[in-house]
Amino acid sequence: MSMPPPEERPSEAFTEAAAEAVETSVLAFRLVMAIADAVRRQQQKMAEKEEDVPDAEEAAAEASEEIKKFLPDDIAAALLEGGDWPRLAQQLMALKQAGVDLETMLPRVGEITVDVRDQVAANAEKVKREGTAEWAKALRETLPAGPVREAILSSPGWPEMARTMATMNERGVDVRALLSAAHEEGVGVDQAVAKVLAAGEAPTTSRDAKLSYGPLTTGLDIPKDLDLGDRERAFRQLSIAPSENQKFTRMVREALPAAEREADLLVTSRQWPLIAARMADMESKGQPVAEHLGRLSRDTSWQEGPQAQVGRRLVQAANDALRKPVGTSAGPRVNTAAARSTSPSVGPTKAAAKGTAAAAAAPGVAAHREAGPAPKSGKSR
Repeated sequence: MSMPPPEERPSEAFTEAAAEAVETSVLAFRLVMAIADAVRRQQQKMAEKEEDVPDAEEAAAEASEEIKKFLPDDIAAALLEGGDWPRLAQQLMALKQAGVDLETMLPRVGEITVDVRDQVAANAEKVKREGTAEWAKALRETLPAGPVREAILSSPGWPEMARTMATMNERGVDVRALLSAAHEEGVGVDQAVAKVLAAGEAPTTSRDAKLSYGPLTTGLDIPKDLDLGDRERAFRQLSIAPSENQKFTRMVREALPAAEREADLLVTSRQWPLIAARMADMESKGQPVAEHLGRLSRDTSWQEGPQAQVGRRLVQAANDALRKPVGTSAGPRVNTAAARSTSPSVGPTKAAAKGTAAAAAAPGVAAHREAGPAPKSGKSR
């Protein structure tokens, strides 16, 4: 019988992680008992009253009842099934004979073992949750955007692939070089299958890719078929892991502590995956993303203008803040009064109308783009 694929064995990894957590808690129990036994021996040696350890069989029978009474079932079972249980039982009974109250001691030791078990389990869950982020980043930095990279990240077997990459990396394998070689094979498969399906060898440029071309995508690796309408897919296309998206979202909210609503407008905007991709690209280059984002709270010109467009202005402001070197202005300040005067959705105020009378005489020229008097050339017509 062939082994089922990783996506069909989701409980196996969980079982292994739980077993590792319990095993570690047993190690903690052994350590605490070894320390306690060493202290007992030292005290009795100093008093010249060392006693022989109890009989192993009798100690095991008596100590097992104490263990089952005061320790969680999974940890107790692991202890009792361990090959060194007779020795541990002798240590316990020796402590009892020496005057240690096991009914007081064992619950405290039980708390220690439970803490250890839960810490290991939580760490395993964290690795499961965040362990793929490192390799999603490796894909982003190693493979070009396109169908092969997206296929990897959207595969049900992606977590298993990421674990395999981590294992090979620990064993000294150059995973990035391997990915580059595998990418060429993936491209070949993609083209062969596409040819059979008559779907063409390359995706056509999507509307999102066309509309995003410019400052939002400069310097970024953007797939031709970018789909911002499907946020989950957009993050896969840009190789942004869920844990990275959560981190970048948190960074934006920390940069705008007094503007929670506006921060939400940014991270829920259609263009947010592109801003997140910019942040990921900066992190990979060692650039201080949080320092760049800090400009949003220092230069709040994005707040000026029609309220309905604040999200759009904040996307632009965030992109400007991320692209400009630290120490420079985040971007040109918009003359919002003039912009409102020419907005098709907002009528000019009386004050703005007076200030833009000249602009009205020159159709097609926005007030905030109005040029000054042309210099005389010295010639007349």
